[in-house]
Amino acid sequence: MKTKINEEFKQRFGAEGTMYASAGRINLIGEHTDYNGGFVFPGAIDKVIMAELKPNGTDKVRVFSIDINEYAEFGLNEEDAPSQSWARYIFGVCREIIKRGGKVQGFDAVFAGNVPLGAGLSSSAALESCFAFALNDMFNNNSIDKFELAKIGQSTEHNYCGVNCGIMDQFASVFGKKGHLMRLDCRSLEYEYYPFNPEGYKLVLLDSKVKHELKDSPYNKRRQSCERVAARLGIETLRDATMEDLDKVKSDITAEDYLRARFVIGEKERVLAVCDALVKGDYETVGRKMYETHEGLSKDYEVSCVELDYLNDIAKECGVTGSRIMGGGFGGCTINLVKNELYDNFIATAKAKFNEKYGHEPVVIDVVISDGARKCE
Repeated sequence: MKTKINEEFKQRFGAEGTMYASAGRINLIGEHTDYNGGFVFPGAIDKVIMAELKPNGTDKVRVFSIDINEYAEFGLNEEDAPSQSWARYIFGVCREIIKRGGKVQGFDAVFAGNVPLGAGLSSSAALESCFAFALNDMFNNNSIDKFELAKIGQSTEHNYCGVNCGIMDQFASVFGKKGHLMRLDCRSLEYEYYPFNPEGYKLVLLDSKVKHELKDSPYNKRRQSCERVAARLGIETLRDATMEDLDKVKSDITAEDYLRARFVIGEKERVLAVCDALVKGDYETVGRKMYETHEGLSKDYEVSCVELDYLNDIAKECGVTGSRIMGGGFGGCTINLVKNELYDNFIATAKAKFNEKYGHEPVVIDVVISDGARKCE
């Protein structure tokens, strides 16, 4: 990928620039907890967006995407927004840095990536973080701190791409550290690294290649359920609720709101249990909690789908240590923690059974926990 980018850059711009990369991410556990003030547990992975950049001495950005095979050129003022959606991510990062008093001048760039698109690995956050890191290094002498870089990516999504996302994806992409997951407190934004070196295990995603079109906004509906229960309990978010608190108001809330809140409160406890287990190197407990999360997402939060439940069932049958739907739901991937000796049989079985039932094989994505945004040597 590096060679391909470098050759394209030389051909297009007649020079050599500096290479930067930033990673996609997984989230081991802690789903739908971010907007409830809870904890998430992401890590950066060994799939990246990589870009070569060089200042060009003008007030124009000239950028080429190898994967999409498209070129975009734009200025740095608000009215210069490009029409291509992929280029808006880069434009948004430039604008967000400028709005914060940072410096951005014209530059040339070529980028490519191997973060699978549409698999819930957050390729957009990897793109934002790669360019935010590069522009900080190139024009700002690395004076913008890492948290601000993550917020620049998040604000880009909000203000230029129409996605009202939380901070987790950009955080993981910027702060990722090889061999470590990160527990992020979504309320205080405090974070801590936890070692993740599961010897004897592999971490693998099975992408169902299914994305269900949704008629209403299930994400917003679930958020509203959580907010109603928190209001009934007189607290800001469900982060501060216990199961006992919830059971006390059970008769005052709808059955649906009860189930949604039950999942979120349970998930908060599961994230903390996984942290303790990782410190002890106890991957069996980690796996058990992953299965519990899947069950909760499927039955209480109702964001799974038959295809993902089926992949989860196959994992159980094959003796996989842990498996769950990863991401917002209604399609996408399962994340699986598999003992090395069971890996081949699990993959072969999942491919064959899923293909027989749904007419296509799931895509297998092996992941290794790696570093986040960086300058490439």
